Formats: sequence, structure tokens, C-alpha cells
Amino acid sequence: MASGILIVDKPEDWTSQDVVAKLRGALHERRAGHGGTLDPMATGVLPVFFGRATRAVEFFEHAEKTYEAVLRLGLVTDTQDITGRVLEQRDAASVTEADVRAALPRFLGPQKQVPPMYSAIKIGGKKLYELARQGKEVERRPRPVTIHALELVEQTASGDYVLRVRCSKGTYVRTLCHDIGQALGCGGCMAALRRTMAAGFTLSDAVT
Repeated sequence: MASGILIVDKPEDWTSQDVVAKLRGALHERRAGHGGTLDPMATGVLPVFFGRATRAVEFFEHAEKTYEAVLRLGLVTDTQDITGRVLEQRDAASVTEADVRAALPRFLGPQKQVPPMYSAIKIGGKKLYELARQGKEVERRPRPVTIHALELVEQTASGDYVLRVRCSKGTYVRTLCHDIGQALGCGGCMAALRRTMAAGFTLSDAVT
């Protein structure tokens, strides 16, 4: 039987629960859980708790997290990332790096964020993504989140923008990318996401 915390660098195309299930079998420990869901397309820091350490999961879920996200302008999807169905494509050629930098400060600090339809939040006993897959859209209440830090790291050769985000529990970074695109007038979505820190644990602490 195992007891403790293992920091995993989650690979792409795995769900957070996939990682937990794999480790549960490898370590022969039934009691296991993770400290904050990462979407399948996302990679990076995923704390996994075993045995008596699972009691600490709820404290880690409320901790700050840091991400590097890739913002793709001119593309709007139903999932707010590149895995979704394209709803709109616009020309973003006129948007400059300076425009992106100038837009970021308005997203700093405490704010209300409308969670995406493709999320695991429950309304009326059903998860939003289940309703979304049925082609339904329901009203979602804005939820309080805090963006503690938001900076533009670089513009890539392909024209995407790499953002560094430090935020509170409950923040949807893909929704942040979508909202930045809306603020710039051209639309946008998240093209990639890597969690670099969760509750003080960083990629240097993580194992594959």
C-alpha cells in the first residue's frame, strides 16, 4: 500500500482520471485522487494523492496554479479550444503584438467568468458537456475567479501568442483566451495549455 503525493507531468490525450487509474494499479492503492483536473489536450503538473494523503486533496484544489497557454486569434470554437467545432473564422492579421499586450491588463484581478458549456460543472444534475454534446446550451452563472498575473511571453513563428497565467481555482484558461479574442474584436481560442505550477509544485518536481 502507498501513501503520499506524486507529482506527475501529465501527457497530452490522457484525462486526469486516466493518470490516477494507471497509478492506482501500478502502486496497488485503491485510495487515490488528483489535485485539479487538466483537460485531455493539456499537459503539465498534476499532483496525485495516495492512501492517507488523499485527505489533503481538497486543500490543493483551492491553491493557485500557473499555466502557459497558446492563444490563437481569428478562430472561435464551441469548446473554446482547437479541439472543438469551428463556429467562426475571422482575419486577425491587423491585430499586433502591442494590441495583445494592451488588452491583457483588463483581465487582471478579481472578476466574474462565465464557464464554458464544455465543462464538468453540473446544472440540474447534468454535466454541462453532456448537454453540449446534445446540442443544448443553457444559461450559466458567472463565477468569481482571480487572475493574479497575466503576461505575454512571446509571439510564435506561426502567429500564435504564448501567455503566462497565474490564477485562482475555478479559472478556465480557454475561456480567458476566448474572452481576450473577443476583446480584440477578432475572436480567439486556446491552441495549447501546459500547467507549470500547482500549489507550489512545479515541473521540476514532476515525473512522466
